[in-house]
Amino acid sequence: MNSFWRFLRDKRNQQVLGWLGGGLVVVATGLWAVFVYLFPAEKSSEAKSPEPTPPSIQADRGGVAIGGNVTGATITSIGGSVTGSNINIIGVPPEQLAALVRQGADLSETQKKLIAKLEGELDLNQRQIRAALSILGENDIPPERLAAKLVEVAGRFKALQETAAAQPSDDPKIAALKADAQKAIDAGELAKADALLADVEMEQRRALDRLAVNVAETSARRGEIALTRLRYAEAATHFANAAAVFPPNSAHEDKRINYLEREASALYQQGNELGDNGALLSAIKRRKRLVELLPRGRVPLDWATTQNNLGLALVTLGERESGTVKLEEAVVVFHEALKEHTRERAPLDWATIQNNLGTALLRLGERESRTAKLEEAVVAFREALKEVIREGAPLQWAMIQNNLGLTLQRLGGRESGAAKLEEAVVAYREALKERTRERVPLDWAMTQHSLGVALSQLGEREDGTAKLEEAVAAYREALKERTRERVPLQWATSFGNQGITLLLIAERRGDGGMAETAFSQVNTAYDTMRDGGHVPFVTLYERLLPWARAIVARLRGR
Repeated sequence: MNSFWRFLRDKRNQQVLGWLGGGLVVVATGLWAVFVYLFPAEKSSEAKSPEPTPPSIQADRGGVAIGGNVTGATITSIGGSVTGSNINIIGVPPEQLAALVRQGADLSETQKKLIAKLEGELDLNQRQIRAALSILGENDIPPERLAAKLVEVAGRFKALQETAAAQPSDDPKIAALKADAQKAIDAGELAKADALLADVEMEQRRALDRLAVNVAETSARRGEIALTRLRYAEAATHFANAAAVFPPNSAHEDKRINYLEREASALYQQGNELGDNGALLSAIKRRKRLVELLPRGRVPLDWATTQNNLGLALVTLGERESGTVKLEEAVVVFHEALKEHTRERAPLDWATIQNNLGTALLRLGERESRTAKLEEAVVAFREALKEVIREGAPLQWAMIQNNLGLTLQRLGGRESGAAKLEEAVVAYREALKERTRERVPLDWAMTQHSLGVALSQLGEREDGTAKLEEAVAAYREALKERTRERVPLQWATSFGNQGITLLLIAERRGDGGMAETAFSQVNTAYDTMRDGGHVPFVTLYERLLPWARAIVARLRGR
């Protein structure tokens, strides 16, 4: 036991434990944006045990979520869970939707009825529904994200209804091509529509001086088609082409800036969702340039919105880097945005940026030995909760409560007392009032997991096993949605944490049978992590397993 405690005192091991503790920031409008789209809100004692015991492993990072892209002067609300929740938002069970995506052709009568149901729910025709399902299949969307992505693609289809409309200045040839492109869109033939619009683009570029605006709009339409097909890098290229039509400071400068904003947004989505750090670097570069093109003195709210968007990209990339430069820059940027998006002028925008600031401070605090940044993060999250109230924006409120709980838990892990950990438990339980299993199952499971970690840490510092037993129950709840088949790594972290907590209970009770069962559970979690190739998790469990074996051996000897 003493050797294991020395292991825990090692700062490198503490860093690994801290890193494993929560979930990555999911920045993007995410599930909150989907929820708002479909359900708009109405306005309106120190431990007394003879020797220390190891802390529970936090193998995902607790579900801090951060706002998505913001366009124009409107701040998009903070996104939902990092892992992508399987919200039943279209009235079709996830397994039936996945079957539709796989089937492609030769549908059963039941599946045909589901197609008809989707036509009504999403306001698309049958061919467009089939095309949308095909797009999901082509992009290998995970089952738990199918519903959200289908809604996204459906929304893009609606936006495409007017994309190929003829302009008064079009000559007959171009007008005919656009009409054919519109028919292809109506028929769900997006590749054909894109090819037709490419022909339109070629014709228009031959008369660029006269048709500059039309050329730019056509490139942007191709960008929208690419977004509908979830091809973000391709979309960014089209928006860049649209912006390049106009020279700087021309009569169409506003259009040029708008296309540059859309390019940056697509680059950010490519980097955030697909792990493309190069795209994130490009998004940061574009947004820094946009801050210059939208000066505070001329368009203060647009300037502040762009600062917020820049901060999002900096936080996302900063999380993936070992240093703190990007995170520190993000904190500065969010403070800049708050100079114009004040609580008095735009309370909900102010609250969104406060949450984003809190997230950046939390990530910085996790990498520093001092607690100042974590304490600042707590203040920021509590400020955000002054305007984001449960009645007006329940899921956003719950997400900020979850973020607050994670920060308090980090602080509690560095203090000898239990006050901060108890506050974290309260925050997690508040979040669970709206993050229900029925509404957002994976977010619910993530918060249940985090609750289990906080309770386990409390149990380690108290006599008896009451808090440890509550932690086991919380992990059990999380495992109802974090199944091995659905999310194997998340299943392994919750399953492994539960096993470690059971080992602590067995040690205090002197229960050898329980210890053997718990050890088997921890070993199974380790095997899953090893098979998944997750080196940090495997390394930590390789250090934990000897401690677990020692407990089992000691209790067997009794």
